[in-house]
This record gives sequence, structure tokens and C-alpha cells, in this order.
Amino acid sequence: MKRTYILILLLVLGLMGCADKGQSAGGTTRVVLTTGFGRDEVFRIEKSSCSLAEIMVYLTNTKNQYENTFGEEIWNASYNGETLEGNIKETVLARMARIKALNLLAADYGITLDHNESEQARQAAQIYYASLNDAEKKAMGVDEALLCKMYEEYALSEKVYQYLIADINPEISDDEARTITVQHILIKTYSLNENGERVEYTKQAKSEAYQRALEALSRAQDGDEFTSLIAEYSEDSNPSYSFIKGTLDPAFEEAAFNLGTDEISGIVESAHGYHIIKCISTFDRDETDRNKVAIVEQRRREVFNEEYSGFVEGLTRNLNQKLWAQVAFIEDENVTTDSFFTVYTEQFHNEKSTENHNEKFIENHNEL
Repeated sequence: MKRTYILILLLVLGLMGCADKGQSAGGTTRVVLTTGFGRDEVFRIEKSSCSLAEIMVYLTNTKNQYENTFGEEIWNASYNGETLEGNIKETVLARMARIKALNLLAADYGITLDHNESEQARQAAQIYYASLNDAEKKAMGVDEALLCKMYEEYALSEKVYQYLIADINPEISDDEARTITVQHILIKTYSLNENGERVEYTKQAKSEAYQRALEALSRAQDGDEFTSLIAEYSEDSNPSYSFIKGTLDPAFEEAAFNLGTDEISGIVESAHGYHIIKCISTFDRDETDRNKVAIVEQRRREVFNEEYSGFVEGLTRNLNQKLWAQVAFIEDENVTTDSFFTVYTEQFHNEKSTENHNEKFIENHNEL
């Protein structure tokens, strides 16, 4: 997740590695860091601006979502010297930049909110603003008009995303998505030298490995317990694998997917050596359905990222580093608001139940 957030930040804001040179590696993106900003302007992409108040709405709601899910002790966590607070701050910046960029892309495609969607944004702003106490309004610096604008931009960015992925076929066959589970015996046909480099077996050594595989196969066919044979013969630290098509060695996969439950393959040669495979399970309904969702989402991401990356590459991006360095969590016991995203979901997706919303938010909040 951390790498993904950083990648998005680099892609959208283009600040790392370009700040000193003033342009990207391709020479198409001009980056200006600290000049010409309004007092509370955090960044600008082309003519689209993001204010400090917008950042604070996202940052405060994100902070409180995490606290409600994991507890306040979560802020003691760090990774490679970077605090979780710093990571979330960068994530919020990346997310806001992406929303602004998608709104610019919407203009290119002529995509706008219809009257009903604009009304939903207005109602969302009204509901969320009414939920805030005076301390929260002051700390984040928001009013109802700004919140309405934020909900409109959020909705429009989602509409652009849906437009770009509209042609992705959501129908995935059971065979394409099914997970199978196998056990296997591996007799390697290579070794590693003192530098950890792969050294292929000699012809003689490979022949001896094959004879050992034949011996293991014969015993398996005679009914010896397969798990005992794995312990005796296999040179793989993993005795079993669960996988879908397209994830392992092609020769191994082809043999495995042609087995029925409890069937044992012949000797299968892969880049790793000689395998004897036993199929444990050929189909799991729940796992297959989950795989279908994952496959569709992966295809959507690929299509979206191709279009989006090409669009943002030539945009002019400006970050007010001085102001950004001052941005931090609001430490006030009276500031507990966490419903900005929940209100959006309820208004735009008609999901009145907020059960498990925190968990879904933590998992999906950077999807746009």
C-alpha cells in the first residue's frame, strides 16, 4: 500500500526528482514549487486549485476513521523511520491531486454532473455541515459552500472513472477464475553457487534427478502416502500451492489444471526441475467468486491507469511546500468528525447502512 501511495503521488504531482530541474524526464512537465500561491492554497494543477480547508477535511476524516478502527495507539506505528501520520498526510495529498486531475479530464471529455447529481452533492454538504460542531468548522476552516464543491468534485471524479472503465466486461468464466490446490514433489535440476547464482545440472546429474523422480512417481502410483513422499523426496519448501491460471510456471499449470481431485500427474518438467503433482481440490465456489471480482478490478485499474497516466503526464503541477510542511493532524478532543465519506456513500450510492464502513474505507479510500 505504501508503494502504491508514493507511486500515485509521483505520478500526479511529479515533485520527486523534478523539483531541481523544473521539468520531468520527458521534458513536458513544468513544476513550480513555491511561487504565486494564495495564502491558503496548498497546490495547483493547471488552473485547478486545492485549498488548505479541503486538505484538512480529508486529513481529519481520514485520521478519525483510522482511530475509530484501530485505536489511538495506531499513531505509534512507523515504517522505515516514517510515521503513519506522515504516510497518511502524503496519501491525502495524492488523493486530492487525483480528484483535481480527474475533474480536468472530465472537462476534456465533456462530462458533467446532471441536475440530480448536483442536488445530491448539495444535500450531502448540508448533512455533513450540520453534523459539525463549532470547533470542527473552525479547525477545518469550512463552510457549506466549500463542502458542496468538494462533494461535486468527488462525484465528478468518480463519474470519469466509471466512464473510462465502462467497456470492461465483468463476466469472467468459472474456469478462468477458479482456484485449484495441489501438493507436489519437486526434484530440482539446478543448484546455487556461493553467490546464490543458479547453476544448471550436468547431463548426468539431470539424469539422476529424473531417475529419482521416477522412483517417487512409482511409489505414489503404488499407493504410498503422498505427504510422506513429499517429506522424503521434495526439494521445495512449499509442499502445496493454491493458485489461479496465469500465476505459476506454464508447464506446471497445464498439468495441474488437467487433473481431477486426488489424481496424480506423471513427471512434469518446468524451469525448476521435475514435478509430480497431486490435485487436492479443483474448485471452490466462494474462492472462485472472489477471484472473479479481483480479476475484473485488476482489468479496470489497468485500463484506467493507461488513460489517466497519459493525461496527467503533461499537466503543470505546483506545490506550496512552505504551507504543506505546516499541515498536520488537528489535535483537539472536540474534533471527532469522521463521516465525510460516509455521507457521500449514502447520498450517491443509496447505502443507508454504515455497518463495516470503517473497514471498507481503510481498504478502498485511495481507489479513485
